[in-house]
Amino acid sequence: MRVIPMPADANGNGDIFGGWIMAQVDLAGSVLPTRISRGRVTTVAVNQFIFKQAVSVGDLLSFYARVERIGNTSVTVNVEVYAERDPANPTVVKVTEANLTFVAIDREGRPRSIPKE
Repeated sequence: MRVIPMPADANGNGDIFGGWIMAQVDLAGSVLPTRISRGRVTTVAVNQFIFKQAVSVGDLLSFYARVERIGNTSVTVNVEVYAERDPANPTVVKVTEANLTFVAIDREGRPRSIPKE
């Protein structure tokens, strides 16, 4: 997933709100569990969330997710976020890393088994 944060996503210092970044990580991280479980998932845990560098308006953020573990009802995903800065002299830096666990749920919101291939 790629996105450019806008001024409305920034705090009074001009840095992007951590909560906005967390929301984007949650969206990017949910794609693989949704595919793997073949249906609805919900975030049940943010196991780790590390802000390594500030994010600024205009940074091009790239979110990369990989599966860490697949259980009976849950999928744990690692998401790394990189910022591409200064279009005239592009540099890429890792700004955030997170581990999240998602659980497959049915229509009533109860955990359900993840289909085996």
